[in-house]
Amino acid sequence: MARQKGAAGPTIMIKRVTASGEGGHHGGAWKVAYADFVTAMMAFFLLMWLLNATTEQQRAGLADYFNPTIVRTPGSSGEGVEQQGKDPSEATLQEVAEEIDRALRASGGESQQLTNLLRHVVTRMTDEGLVIELGDLTDQPLFVEDTGQPQPVLSDLTRIIGRVIAKTRNPVAISGHVRAYPEMLVNSPVWALSDARAHAVRNLLEGSDLDAQRIQRVTGYADRKSKTGNPMDPANNRIEVILLR
Repeated sequence: MARQKGAAGPTIMIKRVTASGEGGHHGGAWKVAYADFVTAMMAFFLLMWLLNATTEQQRAGLADYFNPTIVRTPGSSGEGVEQQGKDPSEATLQEVAEEIDRALRASGGESQQLTNLLRHVVTRMTDEGLVIELGDLTDQPLFVEDTGQPQPVLSDLTRIIGRVIAKTRNPVAISGHVRAYPEMLVNSPVWALSDARAHAVRNLLEGSDLDAQRIQRVTGYADRKSKTGNPMDPANNRIEVILLR
C-alpha cells in the first residue's frame, strides 16, 4: 500500500559501534607490569654492584643505617623500651650490648689491630646487670705480663666502651680476675694484681667520656672465680665492667 505524502513519521537512525580490540580486552596493564619489571631489575643489579664494590665493614655500616638502634637511658621517655615483654631495664641493657657490638665492628675497619677487638669482648645479662667481659687472648693479652700496665688494645677497648656506656645513667662496677700462680711462690701476686688491673681499667674509663661518679665499686677477686676448669689457664685473666641495674 503506497505511503501518502506528508503522512510519514520521523525517521529513526540506528548507528552500531563496533568496539576495537585494542583497549577493551588488554588495556594498558602490560605497560605497568613491564615498568615494575624494569624497576626490579635495576634494583637487583644495583644490589649486586654494591655487594661487589663494598667491604664487609661498609656493608655492615649500610645495614646499621637502615636498621638503627637507639641507646636509651633508664627513666627516659619514649616508646619502644618495653619490647617483646621484656622488663624496661633489661631491654635498655640489651640495647647497650648491641650498641657496643656495633661500635666495635665500626672501629674494626680503622686498623689491623682493631679488627681483633671483638675477640676480647663477651657480653651477658645477669641479675646484677649487663656484664661486659674483657678477656686475654693467647696471642694478645690485655696487660703487660704479670703487671697492671694496659696494652694498647685495652686502651682502645675501654675508649670505645666508655663512649657507649656514657650514654646511659646506670651505675658501674669493675671486677678484676687473674689466673692462679704456682703454690710454691712465697708471695702470690693474685690479689694485688687483680686489684691493680681493675683500677687500671677504672682510670681508662674515667679518661674516656664516662663520669667518674658513676663508678660504684672496684674489686679484685684474685684467682677465686676461675672461668675454666684449669685455674692457671690464661683465659682466667679478665676484667668485668658491669652496668648495674
